[in-house]
Amino acid sequence: MANTNLANAKTAKNDEFYTQYVDIQKEINAYLDYDPNVFRGKTVLLPCDDPEWSNFTKFFAQNFELLGLKKLISTSYAPESKKYKVPYQPTLLETSQPYFDNDKSKTHGKIFVLTHDVTGDNRIDINDLQWQYLEGDGDFRSKEIRKLRDEADIIVTNPPFSLFREFVAWIMEVEKKFIIIGNMNAVSYKEIFPLLKNNEMWLGVSNGAKEYIKPEGGFLKMGNTCWYTNIDHGRRHQPLRLMTKTENFKHSKHKEVRGRKEYIHYENYDAIEVPFVDAIPKDYEGAMGLPKSFLDKYCPDQFELIGIAEGDSGKELGLKPFPRELKKLNPSLRDGQLYYMENGYPIKPFARILIRKKQS
Repeated sequence: MANTNLANAKTAKNDEFYTQYVDIQKEINAYLDYDPNVFRGKTVLLPCDDPEWSNFTKFFAQNFELLGLKKLISTSYAPESKKYKVPYQPTLLETSQPYFDNDKSKTHGKIFVLTHDVTGDNRIDINDLQWQYLEGDGDFRSKEIRKLRDEADIIVTNPPFSLFREFVAWIMEVEKKFIIIGNMNAVSYKEIFPLLKNNEMWLGVSNGAKEYIKPEGGFLKMGNTCWYTNIDHGRRHQPLRLMTKTENFKHSKHKEVRGRKEYIHYENYDAIEVPFVDAIPKDYEGAMGLPKSFLDKYCPDQFELIGIAEGDSGKELGLKPFPRELKKLNPSLRDGQLYYMENGYPIKPFARILIRKKQS
């Protein structure tokens, strides 16, 4: 059901769901554990937000002094510009201000800025946020938001999943630091995987969030999400503790591995099939095919990414076309994807990432 909700949201371009405070706190704290000064003196931009509701805004505003921020900027997208409409009602924070404009409330985005103590209580927190209407609707692609992007040091948000490729390109265009949430399947995108391969981007510490807050109330289960970042963290440098081939065949907890004499070798690429991350043989030097979940444990000091065996990307890697007579035995076979033979039958494993041991 969780993955179905994710697919339905993408199809309907329903990008209107909010991240829980506890999930944001868990992820950000991991970067602080690795480098306590990672946010110190920095300007943080939270685009694609609804600042009145956003837990991103609440977290960074409430922890402004602890993080040592220089400036916090949070922007929202105009309700009438959203493709997926939800019931809209201005908040008391907005309507209580003398500059409230009922028309702009629907057609303009808003910007919230935090830099100093406004209330005079000798602390800088969420009560010191100052807001105004944007000139436009708050689309991250607009000149207005691009200017804020250029000012920022770090960008943190849950961007529209339907525009994930475009949003990442928007960040990389100016080489900003970022921590964002996306669909785990985005690792397969031709625009995204090269960034992972070249260590320009990697997975965050925690596995995204399992439940998101719906604007109308309640929670929405969203499986298969994760954090993406280009800010270093400790988990990224923790090598996997692995067994040798012989040890895996004898002691692996997986019946698919235990008791074997050799790993399965693909028919159309010089690599072995490793169906589980903990079954990687530490004494194998060649290429290996792993599930995409490997990226959650990937240590660039231990392994290197070769490529992803899907469609055009697989063809570019040199995966040989499958013999057409095998289609009768397995209609799911596709050129650009790996397959192996078992008992005379062609098996196509789920999407695989090709890796090898780090070359010294």
